Parts: sequence; C-alpha cells; structure tokens
Amino acid sequence: MTSRQTFRAAILVAAPFLVQACATKGYVRNQVATSRLQSDSALALAVGTERDARVAGDNDNAARIASLRTDLDSMRTQFGAKIAVIEDGIRFAMPVTFAYNDANVSTADQPLLERFARVAQRYYPDSKITVEGFADPAGSDRYNLALSRRRADNVGSQLASLGLNKTQLRTVGYGETRLITPGAARDEPGAQRNRRVVFVIETGAAEAGAIAMLP
Repeated sequence: MTSRQTFRAAILVAAPFLVQACATKGYVRNQVATSRLQSDSALALAVGTERDARVAGDNDNAARIASLRTDLDSMRTQFGAKIAVIEDGIRFAMPVTFAYNDANVSTADQPLLERFARVAQRYYPDSKITVEGFADPAGSDRYNLALSRRRADNVGSQLASLGLNKTQLRTVGYGETRLITPGAARDEPGAQRNRRVVFVIETGAAEAGAIAMLP
C-alpha cells in the first residue's frame, strides 16, 4: 500500500470520530448557551421581582406613615396631646395627670390611654414603650422619685390591661425633674401638670425622620 493510500485509509478510519467530536462540541456549546440564557432569565426575573417588592414595600410604608400621622393629629386635636419626634422615636406628652400625693390613674384619663394603646398596637406592636413618671417638687427627692415610679407603674399596668404586651413596656420614675411649671406644688397653679406621665415609643431613626418630614 502506498503512502497516499495509507493516509486516505487513516482519514476514513478517523472520520467517524471527528464527526462525533464535532457533534459533541456543538452539543456542549448549545447546552452552555442554553444554560447561560436560563441563568440570565432567572437573574432578570429575580431582579425584577425584588424591585417590584421594594416598590410595593415603599408604597406600603408611605401609606402606613401617612395613616399614623393622621392618628397623631387626631390625638393632638381631641386630647391635647403634645407629640414630638425625637432622635429615634416619638415622645407623647399626654395630659395624663395625678392628684397631689396620689399615684392612682384617673378614670377621666381612660379614653386617652385607650387611644394611645390602639395607636401603639396598630403601628408599633413590637416596639419598646417607656412610661416616664413625674412628680411636683413637694416632698423629698427620694419620696418624689418613688411616687413618680408608682405613677409610671400604674399607667403601665393600665396599658397592659388594654392589650399592650407587658414585655414591650418599661416604666421609670424621674421624680421632680423636668418640671413643666417650675416650683409649682400641691394645689398651686400648674402643679398638676408636673404630676404626669410621658410615653416614648422607640421607632428607629429612619422612621422618626420619615414622620418628621411629613407636612
């Protein structure tokens, strides 16, 4: 057999394998392309879904903040509550006051406490709520500190009875500090405003900022 015949025979023998190799490479290339297309489609779908969810979440949060603002304005108008946005929460200076040397919650304050409890349950069911108690300057610092703590404790118990979770409630007494009417005690004008409680709901700085920006 000549060299040319030998080369031709070798090609004939190898041809099926070459065809098969080319077919295999083509199949792999198609599979890679298909897999890449599927991955790109899945990624695009995931990105679109995440974007849609974020937009929906932003819209829901904006609606929630607007609804909260309406309820806060209602508390100001109906009960005379003084509500202020602080660094990472909301402070409610409520007109919940006490008689001289008394820590009992007045029945006249029940509607206001019920409204506050509903707002807290609706918007902040998991947030920490601090009840701050205060006293007028009559009596010793030590006595007033204990009296203000009892006032805060009683209001906290009242809020718990209205449905707030006890674990989210914290009570603290500040005695005769932060007087609204300096020096007023007992039956003097403005003294009852010193015998009060203040509520602070921890909302987080981002939401506090969002509330502050609302008109």
